[in-house]
Amino acid sequence: MEYLNEIKKKFGHLLEKFKDDLHSVRTNRPTPKLIENISVDYLGQLLPIKQLGSIGTDLPRDLVVSVWDQNTAASVASAIEGANLGLRASCQGKIVRATLPDLTQERKQELAKLIKSMAEEERIKMRVERDEALKIIKELKDEDDCFRAKGELQKMVDEFNHDVDATLESKNKEIFE
Repeated sequence: MEYLNEIKKKFGHLLEKFKDDLHSVRTNRPTPKLIENISVDYLGQLLPIKQLGSIGTDLPRDLVVSVWDQNTAASVASAIEGANLGLRASCQGKIVRATLPDLTQERKQELAKLIKSMAEEERIKMRVERDEALKIIKELKDEDDCFRAKGELQKMVDEFNHDVDATLESKNKEIFE
């Protein structure tokens, strides 16, 4: 049964990664997670924006990056614009302001399709883990233990799928607001 705890942890990690990946998908709401991992060339090294300054929001549609070194502001602005997120960035001293334009209905539908495929990828990863667990469970000597373990595994799979669906639904609501 210790193996089931391992599987539960793996499912938890898959779900957390899925949620983190969804943060990089743009919605109509500005969120620092949208740009924090965009790479910027700084002194010959590629660093994420979150290591070059602090990121905040200025509602309703702006993200504000306060860079620690004024010389990086222009690089940060061009990296944000080049990230293919549809953001417009401008520099004012040590401040980089990125504005999110409204999403078109067509773009919203593309994003909904994208996050649906991301969710399906996570389900595929979960199925691989489940199949590996089933192989180990089938090797159990006691039929009762085997039956109980299969039931526990199925509960975990159902819970994982429910969590993925709930996360997907929440992100869809954000996109179509």
